[in-house]
Amino acid sequence: MKKFALFVAAALSPVALVNVAHADAALAQAKGCTACHQVDKKVVGPAYNAVAACYADKDAKKLAANKEKLVKHVKAGGAGVWGQIPMPAHPQVADADIAKIVDWVMSQKPGECPKEFKKG
Repeated sequence: MKKFALFVAAALSPVALVNVAHADAALAQAKGCTACHQVDKKVVGPAYNAVAACYADKDAKKLAANKEKLVKHVKAGGAGVWGQIPMPAHPQVADADIAKIVDWVMSQKPGECPKEFKKG
């Protein structure tokens, strides 16, 4: 019986991951992020895979700090990191939702970090 339970859990785990990933994409869409951002192409703001490339770090502490910085940037808005087009502040979005979206963005297969990116 234990083997069967492990088999079922292993078989269903990819489904759970897909649903979580989809839920975070849906959350990004629900919060309006996709009006300016897409996974693999620059729209008004940078592509999510470019964000993942620019903020990736193999050191877990640095990666966590980068994610925290992104959450604060999304909440407060700003300009100059990705060029002169400002990102509006999103004070109405809960920090927990922003953190979920940032985790999802950082889970994207990294693209290229563009030249205009200025890590602050």
